[in-house]
Amino acid sequence: MANLQPSLTIPPSFAGASPPSPSPVAVAGSSSGPALGQAAKDKKMASAEQLVLELCDPELRENALLELSKKREIFQDLAPLLWHSFGTIAALLQEIVSIYPSLSPPTLSPGASNRVCNALALLQCVASHPETRILFLNAHIPLYLYPFLNTTSKTRPFEYLRLTSLGVIGALVKVDDTEVISFLLQTEIIPLCLRTMEMGSSVLANMVVSLADQPSTRLLKHIIRCYLRLSDNPRACAALQSCLPDMLKDGTFNNCLRDDPATRRWLQQLLHNVTGGGGMGGAPQPGLDHMMGI
Repeated sequence: MANLQPSLTIPPSFAGASPPSPSPVAVAGSSSGPALGQAAKDKKMASAEQLVLELCDPELRENALLELSKKREIFQDLAPLLWHSFGTIAALLQEIVSIYPSLSPPTLSPGASNRVCNALALLQCVASHPETRILFLNAHIPLYLYPFLNTTSKTRPFEYLRLTSLGVIGALVKVDDTEVISFLLQTEIIPLCLRTMEMGSSVLANMVVSLADQPSTRLLKHIIRCYLRLSDNPRACAALQSCLPDMLKDGTFNNCLRDDPATRRWLQQLLHNVTGGGGMGGAPQPGLDHMMGI
């Protein structure tokens, strides 16, 4: 050991200095890539946590609602964070009940509608997460949305309010959970959904018509899913025989659903339910034979 060459001695200029971090691009197999990814994830989560805290501050809440609703897809585990943070769900419910006086007479402004819909979007996030879905249901939070579905005004602020409220209900039924379905069927949700659909400018039917001009496979998928769930209830299914939009029966959306076999199956099952089996077992529905051949 005494014969070590001086060339192996650490230069004084580097004494006490940390070695430079290897480049994640230049060094294959380096662990800095995952580390950077984790750092970015932690930064996003810190941002989400700060916005959630701001929900409890009346002065900061409106902006926090807007930012969280826009970025909820990129904030992982936002739903548990919302649910378990002190006062957060209460703040969201406060946003909901604060506009009840604007429902009748109908005086809801576009700004107030946008704000409460941002709160509803966060509740939809909670309703769709497997960790918080049943907690959300056991707290009977869907009941707070029923007054929105009971409105009859055909102005855009109210239609937007009803559509976003239905989105929360749709998030609950996205997964086949008997507890969720039983809860909804035991409440007044079916009559309220039918009331919404039967209006001259009903939300779901209106959206179907608008999709004919501006197709959106994702939105169409959710609309068909809502109708399919309604058709599971005998009373609702009977009403759908007269109010199901013709565009869902005549092949209008064949091209839109060409690459979405799951939604095609849902539409097929919907038509089968509404026609009492005639859509599949008897004469084929118009457009359905073409859809089956896609």
